[in-house]
Amino acid sequence: MKIEKDRVVRFHYTVSEQGQDALESSEGREPLAILFGHNNVIPGLEKAMEGHEAGDKFEVDVASADAYGEVREGLTQRVPKKYFKGQKIAVGDQTVLQTNFGPRAVSIVKIGMSVVDVDLNHPMAGKDLHFAIEIIDVREAKPEEIEHGHVHGEGGVEH
Repeated sequence: MKIEKDRVVRFHYTVSEQGQDALESSEGREPLAILFGHNNVIPGLEKAMEGHEAGDKFEVDVASADAYGEVREGLTQRVPKKYFKGQKIAVGDQTVLQTNFGPRAVSIVKIGMSVVDVDLNHPMAGKDLHFAIEIIDVREAKPEEIEHGHVHGEGGVEH
């Protein structure tokens, strides 16, 4: 079965910045499960996966514009230190802040006496990425999965 919209895809991946060592991999863990065609992976990877099927292994380079976007200047914000309570932070660290819009990955730019300056760009913004992919299996999505926009059951959300 080929990968196309409204199919559940389970796959292993290794991602690195082009020409660099691996940043993250699913090796030794369960494969990632996504509902294909519902913006559950970066656009460049989704485009590269389309049409593949179980057992396929391939590598693809994804430009930053089709990954996490380009770095946008002026996306820094000053946050009261109390929002980092219990966290040990240092300049250059990446952490997740709870916001009114849900969790947001940020990078620590500057630490003051009572405030912390954070960069709101995604930590991978501006980076061209290289993926090694192994498609484990592909199946039709259940109507409930399509309605909810994500995978249920093995490798997905339980609710």
